[in-house]
Amino acid sequence: MSETTLSPQAVQPLVVNIQYVKDLSFEVPGAPQIYSQLRAQPQVSINLDVQARRVQEGQSVFEVAIMIRAEAHDTSAQTNGQAANPAPTVFVAELTYAGVFTLNGLPDNAIEPVLLVECPRILFPFARNILSDVTRDGGFPPVLLQPIDFVALWQSRRAQAGATPVVT
Repeated sequence: MSETTLSPQAVQPLVVNIQYVKDLSFEVPGAPQIYSQLRAQPQVSINLDVQARRVQEGQSVFEVAIMIRAEAHDTSAQTNGQAANPAPTVFVAELTYAGVFTLNGLPDNAIEPVLLVECPRILFPFARNILSDVTRDGGFPPVLLQPIDFVALWQSRRAQAGATPVVT
């Protein structure tokens, strides 16, 4: 049986220092009436954004945050399909889940994709679970986010920014 040992000099290119809930909000503006009035599963819209910033100038330590906003509306409450009356808001959940990452020995052109693609991939399952639990604990069916293509999200953001670096 062979043993593999890492020397103290072996440096990992990506180190997860810590993960945490930076901000969490769950609101049910129509409570308690909404619980008795809701006749169908609400229509949920999801907005997701990823941001990265250097924690301290001159160091390769970054905070990466996934911001998720889930807003549910009771579309069955609209009378006669009138678009003039917006559907009542059932709940609003906002989550910012973040992590602090250290990057070691990466070339400059790899830093942005690691921060905006790889780091969010690490954080996403935890943020997905928290959002699901919060909406379920709020008395509604859990919001189950589908997997996110962070490569496509990063590429579209770069296209909008005109290929200038997105990391601050």
